Amino acid sequence: YGTVDKLDSDIYVIAQEGDRLDLLAEHFYSDRTLWWFIGRANNINTMHIPAGTSLRIPASTSNARGT
Repeated sequence: YGTVDKLDSDIYVIAQEGDRLDLLAEHFYSDRTLWWFIGRANNINTMHIPAGTSLRIPASTSNARGT
């Protein structure tokens, strides 16, 4: 399905205890179903993220297609 291109406007966060991809997608995109897009950008295929993990949140979901 390809990779997620890096943009200068991407957001970088450090996961906190209890963070999950669906909650981050809700926070940044107002759409929990885009959890997989954040996962793909970070090469993560699990919902739960260990605290301290550095994550890239793509600024744009315009190329979020396929799962």
